[in-house]
Amino acid sequence: MSYGQEPGGPEQHRDGKPDGRQYPGGQYPGGQQPGGQYPGGQQPGNGQQYGGWERPGQQYPAGYQPPQPMTPEDQRLWATLTHVGGIFFNILVPLVAYLVLRDRGQFVREHTRVALNFHITMAIAYFAGGLTSVLGVGFLVIAAAAIVSIVFGIMAAIAANQGQFYKYPLSIEFIKP
Repeated sequence: MSYGQEPGGPEQHRDGKPDGRQYPGGQYPGGQQPGGQYPGGQQPGNGQQYGGWERPGQQYPAGYQPPQPMTPEDQRLWATLTHVGGIFFNILVPLVAYLVLRDRGQFVREHTRVALNFHITMAIAYFAGGLTSVLGVGFLVIAAAAIVSIVFGIMAAIAANQGQFYKYPLSIEFIKP
């Protein structure tokens, strides 16, 4: 079933009844009969209501596939790229990686979480340095935050590439495990 297509085919209303069109030989487009098919072969009954359709035992909408776990090699790759991307794009890459990859494996979830926490902490340091740059000390804070971000980002990327967990020092835990 494609996006935006009603269950049971386009020739039916939401209630599962045919829309009144007559088809030669009693055949319906796509070989479907009146009443339609429900996702996963489930028929309406005494299940939970979900988006107007009853689907017992399902937690995802029709046509949506749950995220598939990644292989350990892919998890290591994406964890490494998350740490390296955090060096160049600060909070943007770890945030996108965490939102997209957190359900794909425990290893990549933990690495994206700690990278996001660290780069949120560094963004706060950059902001504080920017505010205090008027006094002259802010430039030192910005330079220190940049050096810390580069050094610890490289160390985390190496650990991720070797399949090890890494905990950034100087990081505030905004996102808990």
